[in-house]
Amino acid sequence: MDFLFTPNSYNGKFTPENLVFNANLQEFTHQVSLICELSTQGVISPESAYTEIQVLFESLKRSKQQLKIDENP
Repeated sequence: MDFLFTPNSYNGKFTPENLVFNANLQEFTHQVSLICELSTQGVISPESAYTEIQVLFESLKRSKQQLKIDENP
């Protein structure tokens, strides 16, 4: 797969809200990666990892709602 991801790039429709959400999404993916690594190393249980990721996802969803991303103008 020819997929190039550069963390500091933004390719969507530019609005301040989209830019903020993009930053939140990048932070979410970073945190999920760390949680997965901790689980893989046995530092935390898979159940704890799952719960932590759920909490992070709910926070990401709230940020999307608060920023009014994908709402009709």
